[in-house]
Amino acid sequence: MKKNITKTMLTATIMALPSLATATQWNIDPDHSNVGFSVSHLMVSHVKGNFNKFSGVVDINDKDITKSKVDVSIDASSIYTNVQKRDEHLKSADFFDVAKYPTLTFSSKKWTKAAKGALKVTGDLTIHGVTKLVVLTVNPFSKESRDPWGGTRCGTSASTTINRKDFGLVWNQALETGGVAVGEEVNIALEVELIKSQSK
Repeated sequence: MKKNITKTMLTATIMALPSLATATQWNIDPDHSNVGFSVSHLMVSHVKGNFNKFSGVVDINDKDITKSKVDVSIDASSIYTNVQKRDEHLKSADFFDVAKYPTLTFSSKKWTKAAKGALKVTGDLTIHGVTKLVVLTVNPFSKESRDPWGGTRCGTSASTTINRKDFGLVWNQALETGGVAVGEEVNIALEVELIKSQSK
């Protein structure tokens, strides 16, 4: 019985090796990437902001892009909207509560091909301690390019829309003219530059 179990485990390991060997690891370059968002303000305009500190790894399967993987971690306290008072409010318990929930994360679960070379990347997005499944629309990756320091780079952009209330960000303020101060829908826009890992 033990021999059969060992044989099964060995076979599974060997079968997994080819898929691991075809994956190329790329690291997100935070200096040339952007994690941005926008949300309706007073029902008349949109306020834009960014998270300035983040890191991530993309394992791209060179034979089958749908078997790729991405994991991203974002420092919640790095939120920036160009207004210090607003940023402090967003970091407070009314919104992100960064003292209690210091990190936002995204971990992909499924990649599927879409029209014109784009991708739909489905994964777990965790904000404010709440995890929900979201779908990113990812544009085709650019061609690889050599940088002046001998590295290899490529890039892409991605977007999605979420409802902040789904993640427990429920603070709002009613307006005298009707409606609310802050919209529920948040548009997320990502610009990502990747550096190929030297270890791969």
